[in-house]
Amino acid sequence: MNRKFVSHSKESTRMFQSNFLEAFSKIHPLVPVLIFLPVIIYFGYTSIFIFHETFAVFLGLFIAGIFTWSLTEYLMHRFLFHYQPTSELGKRLHFVFHGIHHDYPNDAKRLVMAPSVSIPLAFLFYFLFYFLWGDQHVAGFFSGFVLGYLCYDLTHYAIHHFSFNNGVFQKLKKHHMIHHYSDEEHGYGVSSKLWDYVFRTDFKKK
Repeated sequence: MNRKFVSHSKESTRMFQSNFLEAFSKIHPLVPVLIFLPVIIYFGYTSIFIFHETFAVFLGLFIAGIFTWSLTEYLMHRFLFHYQPTSELGKRLHFVFHGIHHDYPNDAKRLVMAPSVSIPLAFLFYFLFYFLWGDQHVAGFFSGFVLGYLCYDLTHYAIHHFSFNNGVFQKLKKHHMIHHYSDEEHGYGVSSKLWDYVFRTDFKKK
């Protein structure tokens, strides 16, 4: 499906009438690093030195966390960010969360997730995993999950603003650009194309 409007400007439209809210809608790409890198280190430290997980157990939980994030990324992008509401409030929320990014994909300050969204989501996922894994195993798992998120945010920014010589990143960039400019009903993976293959939402070869 082709978009009716896609701007090539490096800046996007105003989202809020309030200058205070508008300021918080624009995020420097290093902000998630400053917020979540200490979280990754803390939970990794807690897993190994507080709960005394063996390195093998920690590594397994850590990798499982990264793997779980990659699936979460796909599901959120496909079913939440691309959900098409019918109410005016729903349409407004959709525009704020993701629609503005598709309309203004080159806006460098609206490419990473705003802390007002990412922090509450982090708490939500932590307590979900705490319920599933228990207090001991959640630490290693959550450190991997958050690292997966952080890699996603930085990869998304890089895909939009950098050129790559590396073949893997070239393919990721092409995958995401087709999603933006040609077919937004396929290609929901950003940091990985794995789940597009699994759920058959990769682009159809012509």
